[in-house]
Amino acid sequence: METISVALILLLAVVISGALARMSPIALPLPLFQIALGVVIASVANLGVELEPEIFFLLFLPPLLFLDGWRIPKEGVFRDKGTILELAFGLVVFTVVGVGFLVNWMIPAMPLAVAFALAAIVSPTDPIAVSAIAARVPIPKRLMHILEGESLLNDASGLVCMRFAVAATLTGTFSLAEAAGTFLWVAIGGIAIGTGVTWSATKAKNWISRKFGEETGSQILISLLIPFAAYLLAERLHCSGILAAVAAGITMSYVEQTGQALAVTRVRRSAVWDTVQFTANGIIFVLLGEQLPQILAGAAQVVHETGHHEPAWLLVYVVSINLALAALRLLWVWTSLRFTLFRAARRGEALVTPSWRLIAAMSLAGVRGTITLAGVLTLPLVMADGTAFPARDLAIFLAAGVIILSLVAASIGLPHLLKGLELPPEPSHQEDEDRARIAASEAAIRAVERAQHDMGEGRSDADLYVDAGARIMELYRQRIDGRSKTGEERDLARKIDEIERRLRLAGLRAERDEIYRIVRSRSLTDEAARKLVREVDLLEARFRVT
Repeated sequence: METISVALILLLAVVISGALARMSPIALPLPLFQIALGVVIASVANLGVELEPEIFFLLFLPPLLFLDGWRIPKEGVFRDKGTILELAFGLVVFTVVGVGFLVNWMIPAMPLAVAFALAAIVSPTDPIAVSAIAARVPIPKRLMHILEGESLLNDASGLVCMRFAVAATLTGTFSLAEAAGTFLWVAIGGIAIGTGVTWSATKAKNWISRKFGEETGSQILISLLIPFAAYLLAERLHCSGILAAVAAGITMSYVEQTGQALAVTRVRRSAVWDTVQFTANGIIFVLLGEQLPQILAGAAQVVHETGHHEPAWLLVYVVSINLALAALRLLWVWTSLRFTLFRAARRGEALVTPSWRLIAAMSLAGVRGTITLAGVLTLPLVMADGTAFPARDLAIFLAAGVIILSLVAASIGLPHLLKGLELPPEPSHQEDEDRARIAASEAAIRAVERAQHDMGEGRSDADLYVDAGARIMELYRQRIDGRSKTGEERDLARKIDEIERRLRLAGLRAERDEIYRIVRSRSLTDEAARKLVREVDLLEARFRVT
Protein backbone atom coordinates (compact mmCIF):
# COMPACT_ATOMS: atom_id res chain seq x y z
CA MET A 1 0.00 0.00 0.00
CA GLU A 2 2.84 2.40 0.84
CA THR A 3 4.47 1.86 -2.57
CA ILE A 4 1.19 2.59 -4.32
CA SER A 5 0.73 5.77 -2.29
CA VAL A 6 4.22 6.97 -3.21
CA ALA A 7 3.56 6.26 -6.89
CA LEU A 8 0.30 8.21 -6.78
CA ILE A 9 2.00 11.14 -5.03
CA LEU A 10 4.69 11.23 -7.71
CA LEU A 11 2.10 11.15 -10.50
CA LEU A 12 0.15 13.95 -8.84
CA ALA A 13 3.36 15.97 -8.52
CA VAL A 14 3.99 15.57 -12.26
CA VAL A 15 0.51 16.89 -13.02
CA ILE A 16 0.89 19.83 -10.64
CA SER A 17 4.32 20.71 -12.03
CA GLY A 18 2.85 20.98 -15.52
CA ALA A 19 0.15 23.34 -14.25
CA LEU A 20 2.70 25.46 -12.37
CA ALA A 21 4.91 25.75 -15.47
CA ARG A 22 1.95 26.98 -17.54
CA MET A 23 0.87 29.47 -14.87
CA SER A 24 4.35 30.85 -14.24
CA PRO A 25 4.93 34.38 -15.61
CA ILE A 26 8.60 33.44 -16.12
CA ALA A 27 9.30 31.05 -18.98
CA LEU A 28 11.36 28.35 -17.29
CA PRO A 29 11.86 24.71 -18.36
CA LEU A 30 9.37 22.24 -16.90
CA PRO A 31 12.11 20.07 -15.27
CA LEU A 32 13.04 22.95 -12.96
CA PHE A 33 9.48 23.07 -11.62
CA GLN A 34 9.49 19.30 -11.16
CA ILE A 35 12.76 19.34 -9.24
CA ALA A 36 11.52 22.20 -7.04
CA LEU A 37 8.28 20.34 -6.35
CA GLY A 38 10.27 17.25 -5.39
CA VAL A 39 12.25 19.33 -2.88
CA VAL A 40 8.99 20.64 -1.42
CA ILE A 41 7.68 17.08 -1.07
CA ALA A 42 10.88 16.03 0.72
CA SER A 43 10.56 18.97 3.13
CA VAL A 44 6.98 18.16 4.18
CA ALA A 45 6.91 14.38 3.97
CA ASN A 46 9.39 11.53 4.19
CA LEU A 47 8.33 9.22 1.41
CA GLY A 48 11.17 6.82 2.14
CA VAL A 49 11.90 6.22 -1.53
CA GLU A 50 14.93 3.98 -2.01
CA LEU A 51 16.08 3.86 -5.60
CA GLU A 52 17.41 0.49 -6.67
CA PRO A 53 19.75 1.35 -9.57
CA GLU A 54 19.00 -1.63 -11.81
CA ILE A 55 15.23 -1.35 -11.30
CA PHE A 56 15.33 2.38 -11.91
CA PHE A 57 17.33 1.87 -15.12
CA LEU A 58 14.93 -0.81 -16.37
CA LEU A 59 11.76 1.15 -15.63
CA PHE A 60 12.69 4.45 -17.24
CA LEU A 61 15.44 4.19 -19.85
CA PRO A 62 14.18 1.51 -22.29
CA PRO A 63 10.84 3.19 -23.10
CA LEU A 64 12.38 6.68 -23.38
CA LEU A 65 15.20 5.53 -25.66
CA PHE A 66 12.79 3.39 -27.69
CA LEU A 67 10.49 6.36 -28.26
CA ASP A 68 13.41 8.59 -29.26
CA GLY A 69 14.45 6.08 -31.91
CA TRP A 70 10.86 5.60 -33.07
CA ARG A 71 10.03 9.26 -33.60
CA ILE A 72 13.29 10.84 -34.67
CA PRO A 73 13.11 12.35 -38.20
CA LYS A 74 15.58 10.09 -39.96
CA GLU A 75 15.90 12.13 -43.16
CA GLY A 76 17.43 15.03 -41.26
CA VAL A 77 19.72 12.64 -39.42
CA PHE A 78 20.92 11.00 -42.65
CA ARG A 79 21.48 14.36 -44.33
CA ASP A 80 23.69 15.67 -41.50
CA LYS A 81 25.04 12.27 -40.47
CA GLY A 82 28.66 13.41 -40.51
CA THR A 83 28.05 16.25 -38.08
CA ILE A 84 25.82 14.11 -35.89
CA LEU A 85 28.30 11.24 -35.67
CA GLU A 86 31.11 13.62 -34.79
CA LEU A 87 29.02 15.09 -31.97
CA ALA A 88 27.52 11.81 -30.78
CA PHE A 89 30.71 9.75 -30.61
CA GLY A 90 33.77 11.97 -30.95
CA LEU A 91 32.47 14.63 -28.58
CA VAL A 92 31.40 12.01 -26.03
CA VAL A 93 34.91 10.52 -25.86
CA PHE A 94 36.43 14.01 -25.81
CA THR A 95 34.10 14.94 -22.94
CA VAL A 96 34.73 11.77 -20.95
CA VAL A 97 38.50 12.26 -21.08
CA GLY A 98 38.55 16.00 -20.50
CA VAL A 99 35.89 16.28 -17.81
CA GLY A 100 37.00 13.02 -16.17
CA PHE A 101 40.52 14.26 -15.56
CA LEU A 102 39.21 17.68 -14.46
CA VAL A 103 36.86 16.15 -11.86
CA ASN A 104 39.56 13.84 -10.53
CA TRP A 105 41.96 16.81 -10.26
CA MET A 106 39.37 18.97 -8.45
CA ILE A 107 38.11 16.19 -6.19
CA PRO A 108 40.90 13.72 -5.31
CA ALA A 109 38.47 11.79 -3.11
CA MET A 110 36.64 10.74 -6.28
CA PRO A 111 38.57 7.92 -8.00
CA LEU A 112 39.48 8.45 -11.64
CA ALA A 113 37.16 5.66 -12.83
CA VAL A 114 34.23 7.25 -10.98
CA ALA A 115 35.18 10.63 -12.45
CA PHE A 116 35.10 9.08 -15.91
CA ALA A 117 31.71 7.55 -15.11
CA LEU A 118 30.39 10.97 -14.08
CA ALA A 119 31.82 12.56 -17.24
CA ALA A 120 30.17 9.87 -19.37
CA ILE A 121 26.86 10.42 -17.60
CA VAL A 122 26.84 14.18 -18.23
CA SER A 123 27.84 13.81 -21.89
CA PRO A 124 24.34 12.98 -23.34
CA THR A 125 22.20 15.98 -24.35
CA ASP A 126 18.44 16.42 -24.20
CA PRO A 127 16.73 18.05 -27.24
CA ILE A 128 13.32 17.97 -25.54
CA ALA A 129 14.58 20.41 -22.94
CA VAL A 130 16.07 22.57 -25.69
CA SER A 131 12.80 22.71 -27.64
CA ALA A 132 10.91 23.61 -24.46
CA ILE A 133 13.40 26.39 -23.69
CA ALA A 134 13.29 27.75 -27.23
CA ALA A 135 9.48 27.80 -27.36
CA ARG A 136 9.56 31.59 -27.27
CA VAL A 137 11.83 31.72 -30.34
CA PRO A 138 11.35 29.37 -33.33
CA ILE A 139 14.33 27.06 -33.42
CA PRO A 140 15.65 26.31 -36.93
CA LYS A 141 14.48 22.86 -38.00
CA ARG A 142 17.88 21.80 -39.25
CA LEU A 143 19.52 22.70 -35.95
CA MET A 144 16.82 20.77 -34.10
CA HIS A 145 17.31 17.72 -36.32
CA ILE A 146 21.04 17.76 -35.59
CA LEU A 147 20.40 18.05 -31.85
CA GLU A 148 17.84 15.22 -31.98
CA GLY A 149 20.16 12.93 -33.91
CA GLU A 150 23.07 13.74 -31.61
CA SER A 151 20.94 13.09 -28.54
CA LEU A 152 19.69 9.73 -29.79
CA LEU A 153 23.20 8.44 -30.45
CA ASN A 154 25.06 10.07 -27.58
CA ASP A 155 22.50 8.66 -25.14
CA ALA A 156 23.75 5.23 -26.16
CA SER A 157 27.45 6.09 -26.43
CA GLY A 158 27.49 8.02 -23.15
CA LEU A 159 25.70 5.34 -21.17
CA VAL A 160 27.86 2.58 -22.66
CA CYS A 161 30.97 4.54 -21.64
CA MET A 162 29.48 4.91 -18.18
CA ARG A 163 29.02 1.14 -17.92
CA PHE A 164 32.71 0.58 -18.78
CA ALA A 165 33.79 3.16 -16.19
CA VAL A 166 31.59 1.60 -13.51
CA ALA A 167 32.94 -1.85 -14.35
CA ALA A 168 36.49 -0.50 -14.00
CA THR A 169 35.56 0.94 -10.61
CA LEU A 170 34.12 -2.35 -9.38
CA THR A 171 36.97 -4.54 -10.66
CA GLY A 172 39.84 -2.10 -10.29
CA THR A 173 41.21 -2.96 -13.74
CA PHE A 174 40.80 -1.59 -17.26
CA SER A 175 42.22 -2.82 -20.55
CA LEU A 176 41.75 -0.65 -23.63
CA ALA A 177 42.09 -3.60 -26.02
CA GLU A 178 39.64 -5.69 -24.02
CA ALA A 179 37.26 -2.74 -23.72
CA ALA A 180 37.37 -2.17 -27.50
CA GLY A 181 36.53 -5.81 -28.20
CA THR A 182 33.81 -5.83 -25.59
CA PHE A 183 32.38 -2.60 -26.99
CA LEU A 184 32.09 -4.11 -30.46
CA TRP A 185 30.30 -7.13 -29.04
CA VAL A 186 27.88 -5.19 -26.86
CA ALA A 187 27.22 -2.64 -29.62
CA ILE A 188 26.68 -5.03 -32.53
CA GLY A 189 24.83 -7.52 -30.35
CA GLY A 190 22.59 -4.84 -28.84
CA ILE A 191 21.67 -3.41 -32.23
CA ALA A 192 20.99 -6.87 -33.68
CA ILE A 193 18.86 -7.91 -30.72
CA GLY A 194 16.83 -4.68 -30.72
CA THR A 195 16.19 -4.98 -34.44
CA GLY A 196 15.32 -8.68 -34.20
CA VAL A 197 12.94 -8.29 -31.25
CA THR A 198 10.93 -5.53 -32.93
CA TRP A 199 10.82 -7.28 -36.29
CA SER A 200 9.80 -10.62 -34.76
CA ALA A 201 7.17 -9.11 -32.46
CA THR A 202 5.54 -7.05 -35.20
CA LYS A 203 5.56 -9.92 -37.68
CA ALA A 204 3.91 -12.20 -35.12
CA LYS A 205 1.23 -9.68 -34.10
CA ASN A 206 0.48 -8.81 -37.74
CA TRP A 207 0.01 -12.49 -38.58
CA ILE A 208 -2.34 -12.95 -35.62
CA SER A 209 -4.24 -9.78 -36.55
CA ARG A 210 -4.75 -10.96 -40.14
CA LYS A 211 -5.95 -14.38 -39.01
CA PHE A 212 -8.05 -13.50 -35.98
CA GLY A 213 -8.60 -9.76 -36.04
CA GLU A 214 -6.91 -6.89 -34.26
CA GLU A 215 -7.56 -5.75 -30.70
CA THR A 216 -6.36 -2.20 -30.09
CA GLY A 217 -5.49 -2.63 -26.42
CA SER A 218 -3.27 -5.63 -27.14
CA GLN A 219 -1.47 -3.80 -29.94
CA ILE A 220 -0.68 -0.87 -27.65
CA LEU A 221 0.49 -3.18 -24.89
CA ILE A 222 2.80 -5.00 -27.30
CA SER A 223 4.42 -1.69 -28.30
CA LEU A 224 4.99 -0.94 -24.61
CA LEU A 225 6.57 -4.34 -23.98
CA ILE A 226 8.94 -4.34 -26.97
CA PRO A 227 11.58 -1.97 -25.48
CA PHE A 228 11.67 -3.93 -22.22
CA ALA A 229 11.96 -7.24 -24.09
CA ALA A 230 14.82 -5.90 -26.23
CA TYR A 231 16.61 -4.44 -23.22
CA LEU A 232 16.27 -7.53 -21.00
CA LEU A 233 17.27 -9.98 -23.73
CA ALA A 234 20.33 -7.90 -24.62
CA GLU A 235 21.39 -7.62 -20.99
CA ARG A 236 20.88 -11.37 -20.53
CA LEU A 237 23.26 -12.00 -23.44
CA HIS A 238 25.75 -9.43 -22.04
CA CYS A 239 25.08 -6.96 -24.85
CA SER A 240 24.02 -3.32 -24.62
CA GLY A 241 20.40 -3.05 -23.55
CA ILE A 242 20.64 0.68 -24.23
CA LEU A 243 21.55 0.19 -27.90
CA ALA A 244 18.95 -2.58 -28.12
CA ALA A 245 16.21 -0.18 -26.99
CA VAL A 246 17.35 2.49 -29.47
CA ALA A 247 17.60 -0.02 -32.35
CA ALA A 248 14.18 -1.40 -31.46
CA GLY A 249 12.67 2.08 -31.73
CA ILE A 250 14.33 2.83 -35.07
CA THR A 251 13.19 -0.56 -36.42
CA MET A 252 9.66 0.19 -35.20
CA SER A 253 9.54 3.33 -37.33
CA TYR A 254 10.39 1.31 -40.44
CA VAL A 255 8.09 -1.60 -39.62
CA GLU A 256 5.20 0.83 -39.12
CA GLN A 257 5.51 1.94 -42.73
CA THR A 258 3.85 -1.32 -43.77
CA GLY A 259 0.59 0.16 -42.47
CA GLN A 260 -0.59 -3.08 -40.85
CA ALA A 261 -2.22 -1.62 -37.72
CA LEU A 262 -5.73 -0.19 -37.59
CA ALA A 263 -6.09 3.59 -37.66
CA VAL A 264 -7.67 3.66 -34.21
CA THR A 265 -4.72 1.66 -32.89
CA ARG A 266 -2.22 4.20 -34.16
CA VAL A 267 -4.18 7.16 -32.83
CA ARG A 268 -4.64 5.66 -29.36
CA ARG A 269 -1.11 4.28 -29.24
CA SER A 270 0.33 7.71 -30.01
CA ALA A 271 -1.65 9.19 -27.13
CA VAL A 272 -0.48 6.43 -24.77
CA TRP A 273 3.17 6.94 -25.69
CA ASP A 274 2.87 10.70 -25.26
CA THR A 275 1.58 10.02 -21.76
CA VAL A 276 4.37 7.55 -21.02
CA GLN A 277 7.01 10.05 -22.14
CA PHE A 278 5.52 12.92 -20.11
CA THR A 279 5.08 10.74 -17.03
CA ALA A 280 8.51 9.08 -17.10
CA ASN A 281 10.35 12.35 -17.65
CA GLY A 282 8.34 14.04 -14.91
CA ILE A 283 8.76 11.30 -12.32
CA ILE A 284 12.53 11.22 -12.86
CA PHE A 285 12.89 14.93 -12.08
CA VAL A 286 10.43 14.86 -9.17
CA LEU A 287 12.39 11.95 -7.70
CA LEU A 288 15.59 13.96 -8.09
CA GLY A 289 14.07 16.82 -6.10
CA GLU A 290 12.79 14.42 -3.47
CA GLN A 291 16.23 12.82 -3.10
CA LEU A 292 18.15 16.11 -3.32
CA PRO A 293 18.38 16.91 0.43
CA GLN A 294 19.75 13.45 1.17
CA ILE A 295 22.10 13.63 -1.81
CA LEU A 296 23.32 17.06 -0.72
CA ALA A 297 24.17 15.75 2.75
CA GLY A 298 26.19 12.87 1.30
CA ALA A 299 27.93 15.17 -1.18
CA ALA A 300 28.88 17.61 1.58
CA GLN A 301 30.48 14.74 3.49
CA VAL A 302 32.67 13.86 0.48
CA VAL A 303 33.64 17.52 0.10
CA HIS A 304 34.63 17.59 3.77
CA GLU A 305 36.88 14.57 3.14
CA THR A 306 38.71 16.50 0.41
CA GLY A 307 39.74 19.17 2.93
CA HIS A 308 37.17 21.75 1.79
CA HIS A 309 35.01 22.32 4.84
CA GLU A 310 32.54 24.71 3.21
CA PRO A 311 29.58 23.19 1.29
CA ALA A 312 29.88 26.18 -1.07
CA TRP A 313 32.60 24.19 -2.81
CA LEU A 314 29.82 22.06 -4.26
CA LEU A 315 28.66 25.08 -6.27
CA VAL A 316 32.25 25.65 -7.41
CA TYR A 317 32.44 22.07 -8.65
CA VAL A 318 29.13 22.34 -10.52
CA VAL A 319 30.03 25.63 -12.20
CA SER A 320 33.48 24.32 -13.13
CA ILE A 321 32.06 21.18 -14.72
CA ASN A 322 29.48 23.20 -16.66
CA LEU A 323 32.14 25.59 -17.91
CA ALA A 324 34.32 22.64 -18.94
CA LEU A 325 31.42 20.99 -20.77
CA ALA A 326 30.59 24.22 -22.59
CA ALA A 327 34.23 24.90 -23.48
CA LEU A 328 34.84 21.36 -24.77
CA ARG A 329 31.61 21.44 -26.78
CA LEU A 330 32.43 24.87 -28.23
CA LEU A 331 35.93 23.72 -29.19
CA TRP A 332 34.63 20.50 -30.74
CA VAL A 333 31.84 22.24 -32.69
CA TRP A 334 34.26 24.88 -34.02
CA THR A 335 36.84 22.27 -35.01
CA SER A 336 34.18 20.02 -36.58
CA LEU A 337 32.85 22.96 -38.56
CA ARG A 338 36.37 23.79 -39.83
CA PHE A 339 36.80 20.20 -41.07
CA THR A 340 33.36 20.24 -42.69
CA LEU A 341 34.14 23.45 -44.56
CA PHE A 342 37.55 22.08 -45.55
CA ARG A 343 36.01 18.90 -46.99
CA ALA A 344 33.37 20.95 -48.83
CA ALA A 345 36.08 23.15 -50.34
CA ARG A 346 38.01 20.05 -51.47
CA ARG A 347 34.85 18.87 -53.28
CA GLY A 348 34.44 22.26 -54.93
CA GLU A 349 31.15 23.06 -53.19
CA ALA A 350 30.02 26.62 -52.52
CA LEU A 351 30.89 27.58 -48.95
CA VAL A 352 28.52 29.30 -46.55
CA THR A 353 30.36 30.09 -43.32
CA PRO A 354 27.92 29.96 -40.38
CA SER A 355 27.89 32.88 -37.99
CA TRP A 356 29.47 32.76 -34.56
CA ARG A 357 25.95 32.73 -33.11
CA LEU A 358 25.29 29.36 -34.70
CA ILE A 359 28.41 27.90 -33.09
CA ALA A 360 27.47 29.47 -29.74
CA ALA A 361 23.88 28.19 -30.03
CA MET A 362 25.07 24.67 -30.83
CA SER A 363 27.33 24.79 -27.78
CA LEU A 364 24.74 26.26 -25.41
CA ALA A 365 22.11 23.82 -26.67
CA GLY A 366 24.02 20.96 -25.04
CA VAL A 367 21.47 20.82 -22.23
CA ARG A 368 21.52 17.79 -19.98
CA GLY A 369 18.25 16.15 -18.99
CA THR A 370 16.42 12.91 -18.38
CA ILE A 371 19.02 10.43 -19.62
CA THR A 372 21.78 12.03 -17.55
CA LEU A 373 19.63 11.91 -14.45
CA ALA A 374 18.44 8.36 -15.04
CA GLY A 375 21.99 7.22 -15.73
CA VAL A 376 23.57 8.74 -12.63
CA LEU A 377 20.87 7.31 -10.38
CA THR A 378 21.86 3.82 -11.56
CA LEU A 379 25.35 4.00 -10.07
CA PRO A 380 25.83 0.95 -7.83
CA LEU A 381 25.18 1.34 -4.12
CA VAL A 382 28.05 -0.92 -3.03
CA MET A 383 31.30 -2.36 -4.36
CA ALA A 384 31.94 -6.05 -4.90
CA ASP A 385 33.34 -6.36 -1.37
CA GLY A 386 30.28 -4.78 0.21
CA THR A 387 31.78 -1.34 0.86
CA ALA A 388 29.96 1.79 -0.27
CA PHE A 389 30.47 2.91 -3.88
CA PRO A 390 32.99 5.78 -3.69
CA ALA A 391 31.58 9.32 -3.93
CA ARG A 392 28.22 8.09 -5.22
CA ASP A 393 26.17 10.86 -3.57
CA LEU A 394 28.62 13.50 -4.79
CA ALA A 395 28.44 12.17 -8.36
CA ILE A 396 24.64 12.28 -8.26
CA PHE A 397 24.66 15.81 -6.85
CA LEU A 398 27.13 17.05 -9.45
CA ALA A 399 25.11 15.51 -12.29
CA ALA A 400 21.94 17.11 -10.90
CA GLY A 401 23.73 20.44 -10.61
CA VAL A 402 24.93 20.19 -14.21
CA ILE A 403 21.34 19.52 -15.36
CA ILE A 404 19.90 22.47 -13.45
CA LEU A 405 22.63 24.94 -14.39
CA SER A 406 22.62 23.93 -18.07
CA LEU A 407 18.83 24.36 -18.17
CA VAL A 408 19.03 27.81 -16.59
CA ALA A 409 21.92 28.93 -18.81
CA ALA A 410 20.19 27.73 -21.99
CA SER A 411 16.84 29.25 -21.01
CA ILE A 412 18.54 32.63 -20.62
CA GLY A 413 20.99 32.50 -23.53
CA LEU A 414 19.32 30.49 -26.30
CA PRO A 415 16.40 32.84 -27.03
CA HIS A 416 18.88 35.66 -27.70
CA LEU A 417 21.18 33.52 -29.82
CA LEU A 418 18.35 31.93 -31.83
CA LYS A 419 16.51 35.16 -32.61
CA GLY A 420 16.98 35.82 -36.31
CA LEU A 421 19.52 33.02 -36.64
CA GLU A 422 19.78 31.76 -40.22
CA LEU A 423 20.90 28.30 -41.23
CA PRO A 424 21.44 26.78 -44.65
CA PRO A 425 17.86 26.35 -45.93
CA GLU A 426 16.00 23.12 -45.26
CA PRO A 427 15.10 21.24 -48.44
CA SER A 428 11.45 21.95 -49.16
CA HIS A 429 9.27 18.85 -49.18
CA GLN A 430 6.07 20.73 -50.02
CA GLU A 431 6.05 19.50 -53.63
CA ASP A 432 6.60 15.93 -52.45
CA GLU A 433 3.76 16.30 -49.96
CA ASP A 434 1.46 17.78 -52.62
CA ARG A 435 2.23 14.93 -55.01
CA ALA A 436 1.59 12.42 -52.23
CA ARG A 437 -1.79 14.05 -51.46
CA ILE A 438 -2.76 13.96 -55.13
CA ALA A 439 -1.66 10.34 -55.56
CA ALA A 440 -3.43 9.30 -52.35
CA SER A 441 -6.66 11.03 -53.42
CA GLU A 442 -6.49 9.41 -56.86
CA ALA A 443 -5.97 6.01 -55.24
CA ALA A 444 -8.94 6.71 -52.96
CA ILE A 445 -11.20 7.65 -55.89
CA ARG A 446 -10.28 4.43 -57.72
CA ALA A 447 -10.95 2.41 -54.56
CA VAL A 448 -14.33 4.12 -54.03
CA GLU A 449 -15.32 3.41 -57.63
CA ARG A 450 -14.45 -0.27 -57.25
CA ALA A 451 -16.16 -0.57 -53.87
CA GLN A 452 -19.22 1.29 -55.15
CA HIS A 453 -19.52 -1.09 -58.09
CA ASP A 454 -19.02 -4.22 -55.97
CA MET A 455 -21.46 -3.12 -53.25
CA GLY A 456 -24.24 -1.95 -55.62
CA GLU A 457 -24.00 -4.63 -58.30
CA GLY A 458 -27.29 -6.49 -58.77
CA ARG A 459 -29.17 -4.50 -56.12
CA SER A 460 -32.47 -2.73 -56.67
CA ASP A 461 -31.21 0.32 -54.83
CA ALA A 462 -27.93 0.49 -56.74
CA ASP A 463 -28.58 4.17 -57.42
CA LEU A 464 -27.99 4.83 -53.70
CA TYR A 465 -24.50 3.41 -54.02
CA VAL A 466 -23.85 5.56 -57.07
CA ASP A 467 -25.06 8.62 -55.16
CA ALA A 468 -22.93 7.86 -52.10
CA GLY A 469 -19.89 7.08 -54.24
CA ALA A 470 -20.27 10.33 -56.14
CA ARG A 471 -20.41 12.27 -52.90
CA ILE A 472 -17.25 10.62 -51.61
CA MET A 473 -15.36 11.13 -54.85
CA GLU A 474 -16.44 14.77 -54.94
CA LEU A 475 -15.01 15.18 -51.46
CA TYR A 476 -11.70 13.81 -52.61
CA ARG A 477 -11.74 16.04 -55.69
CA GLN A 478 -12.72 19.26 -54.02
CA ARG A 479 -12.13 18.51 -50.31
CA ILE A 480 -15.51 19.89 -49.27
CA ASP A 481 -18.26 18.52 -47.05
CA GLY A 482 -21.23 16.76 -48.60
CA ARG A 483 -24.77 17.79 -48.10
CA SER A 484 -26.80 16.44 -45.22
CA LYS A 485 -30.36 15.45 -45.81
CA THR A 486 -33.20 16.35 -43.43
CA GLY A 487 -36.97 16.14 -43.11
CA GLU A 488 -38.75 13.49 -45.12
CA GLU A 489 -35.53 12.18 -46.58
CA ARG A 490 -34.09 11.38 -43.12
CA ASP A 491 -34.54 7.62 -43.34
CA LEU A 492 -33.10 7.53 -46.81
CA ALA A 493 -30.22 9.75 -45.70
CA ARG A 494 -29.41 7.38 -42.85
CA LYS A 495 -29.08 4.52 -45.27
CA ILE A 496 -26.93 6.60 -47.60
CA ASP A 497 -24.81 7.69 -44.63
CA GLU A 498 -24.10 4.06 -43.75
CA ILE A 499 -23.13 3.33 -47.36
CA GLU A 500 -21.05 6.50 -47.40
CA ARG A 501 -19.30 5.47 -44.20
CA ARG A 502 -18.25 2.18 -45.70
CA LEU A 503 -17.06 3.84 -48.90
CA ARG A 504 -15.16 6.45 -46.90
CA LEU A 505 -13.34 3.68 -45.05
CA ALA A 506 -12.41 2.03 -48.34
CA GLY A 507 -11.06 5.30 -49.70
CA LEU A 508 -9.16 6.15 -46.53
CA ARG A 509 -7.49 2.75 -46.42
CA ALA A 510 -6.41 3.14 -50.04
CA GLU A 511 -5.18 6.69 -49.35
CA ARG A 512 -3.02 5.52 -46.44
CA ASP A 513 -1.67 2.53 -48.36
CA GLU A 514 -0.57 4.86 -51.14
CA ILE A 515 1.19 7.18 -48.70
CA TYR A 516 3.05 4.22 -47.20
CA ARG A 517 4.00 3.04 -50.69
CA ILE A 518 5.41 6.46 -51.49
CA VAL A 519 7.40 6.73 -48.28
CA ARG A 520 8.79 3.22 -48.77
CA SER A 521 10.04 4.37 -52.18
CA ARG A 522 11.84 7.23 -50.37
CA SER A 523 9.87 9.85 -52.36
CA LEU A 524 8.46 11.35 -49.15
CA THR A 525 9.98 11.99 -45.74
CA ASP A 526 8.68 9.90 -42.86
CA GLU A 527 7.91 13.13 -40.98
CA ALA A 528 5.58 14.30 -43.76
CA ALA A 529 4.17 10.78 -44.10
CA ARG A 530 3.46 10.64 -40.37
CA LYS A 531 1.51 13.90 -40.67
CA LEU A 532 -0.55 12.66 -43.64
CA VAL A 533 -1.20 9.24 -42.11
CA ARG A 534 -2.36 10.81 -38.87
CA GLU A 535 -4.89 12.90 -40.79
CA VAL A 536 -6.20 9.76 -42.46
CA ASP A 537 -6.17 7.82 -39.18
CA LEU A 538 -8.22 10.48 -37.42
CA LEU A 539 -10.80 10.40 -40.19
CA GLU A 540 -10.91 6.60 -40.16
CA ALA A 541 -11.27 6.55 -36.37
CA ARG A 542 -14.25 8.89 -36.79
CA PHE A 543 -16.04 6.72 -39.32
CA ARG A 544 -15.18 3.27 -37.98
CA VAL A 545 -17.83 1.61 -35.81
CA THR A 546 -16.22 0.35 -32.58
